[in-house]
Amino acid sequence: MNDYFLTYPYSSKRVCAIANKGMVATSQPLAAQAGLDMLKKGGNAIDAAIATAACLTVVEPSSNGIGGDAFALVWTNQSLYGLNASGPAPMNLTIDEVEKRGYENMPERGFCPVTVPGAPSAWAALSKRFGRLPFHEVLKPAITYAREGYPISPTLGRNWERAIELLKQTVSGEEHEWFFRTFAPEGKAPHIGQVWKSEAMANTLESIALSGGESFYKGELADRIDRFSKEYGGFIRKEDLMRYEPEWVTPINVDYKGYNIWEIPPNGQGLIALMALNLLREDSFYEKEQLETYHIQLEAMKLAFADGETYITDPRDMEAKVEELLSEEYARQRRSCIDASARLPEAGKPMHSGTVYLAAADGEGNMVSFIQSNYKDFGSALVVPETGILLQNRGHNFSLDRTHVNRLVPGKKTYHTIIPGFITKGDQPIGPFGVMGAFMQPQGHVQVAMNLIDFGLNPQAALDAPRWQWMGGKKIMVEKSVPPHIIEGLARKGHEVEISIDSNEFGRGQMIWRDPQTGVFYGGTESRTDGAIAVW
Repeated sequence: MNDYFLTYPYSSKRVCAIANKGMVATSQPLAAQAGLDMLKKGGNAIDAAIATAACLTVVEPSSNGIGGDAFALVWTNQSLYGLNASGPAPMNLTIDEVEKRGYENMPERGFCPVTVPGAPSAWAALSKRFGRLPFHEVLKPAITYAREGYPISPTLGRNWERAIELLKQTVSGEEHEWFFRTFAPEGKAPHIGQVWKSEAMANTLESIALSGGESFYKGELADRIDRFSKEYGGFIRKEDLMRYEPEWVTPINVDYKGYNIWEIPPNGQGLIALMALNLLREDSFYEKEQLETYHIQLEAMKLAFADGETYITDPRDMEAKVEELLSEEYARQRRSCIDASARLPEAGKPMHSGTVYLAAADGEGNMVSFIQSNYKDFGSALVVPETGILLQNRGHNFSLDRTHVNRLVPGKKTYHTIIPGFITKGDQPIGPFGVMGAFMQPQGHVQVAMNLIDFGLNPQAALDAPRWQWMGGKKIMVEKSVPPHIIEGLARKGHEVEISIDSNEFGRGQMIWRDPQTGVFYGGTESRTDGAIAVW
């Protein structure tokens, strides 16, 4: 590892963490420590990831929950494995039923966007296949924090308060009573430093732990979800939960300048990050803070999104194949669309064809990239009575246009925003990385990967560097830390530039980089949130 890798070209709130026995990086210190505790008890990186993920449902509930979805990339036994634990639309949920309720577009809250939760199945599947410690042992920290409570951290407190105030204005009805009772017990969000707890959530996590997840999909918790849904005209049923299984999938990748960047295949949007990198890999970038760097990145990202929004859905319904979208021939075709001015993106024609993230690694070589989400803040704003189970609103991404590739169909998985990333070089693992934040995620993946590979930044500096986000059309948003001459130059090229002072707009990332020669881990955590790295 050269000395340049450890320099800091940006003013960082944190320094790069270094360790060799184990590392867990995530957006909440208590969850990171829970994962590290598993390593010290003799567990592996998979146990650490499960413990951290379960803990995050308690200590960062505005972003993820027991009723959400999850994806994972796992490096173990010299191979990379993918797990897709996203759930489909309930069998009773149809376009006709949604339209009967007066909606022209899929609503954001309530029962309509509720899809089958996959997160508990991900924990159980990972534990069964790769874990070392008993499943009930790795869920103990989450159960303890739910039962005994924990003090609210700064970024969590601000996000929680903002979400509750918005939901108080936008949702109503008896079905939402248990949501506010759980997450706004005194009519408002708990304040920073206040201890929050939920005995109901503790009992639910305990039931999942002792049953290996079976109670959630086939037992008492499934019965409670079914009863709540029926009582208030929801669509999800116990039968939907009983037939659900997470899917082991083959990760997809592109070679970017000697490194392989890996993502989960569709229905996730990781394909968008890979398509963008495929367009960028022929260019030589010498400086990050340069006008042409920003412009070409943005134009490639826009083209990749145009294709993603046109083609990505449940893989059984995709009209274009992943191999075609990632082919060199198609990349050449799309590169020709990038010129010196900002353009409105259009999809090409290939030849036929509220989120948390964590990274974990152990001294034996196992590494995990894991992401979990409610989708929008606090998901559907529905909590199953006396369980603490917050149901996600992932179905909001479905289209009600019957001709759209991502149209709502019973039993179908929607276009999914959450994506874990992983980097390898040759046959060696480099490490897990991710940037959470809805449609910012593939944009964050591209920027962070380029910061590492093109500009030689260490993990912490790569995360601290100024970010941009394409917002649609020619609209882009940049952080206030982007140099003024670049902002002015982008405007001259036709980009409609907005400067944001809200760091939440640009995602929250984590990363672990493993030195292939020494096995030493270099970790970075997001300075835009309460992120922490627990090391051993």
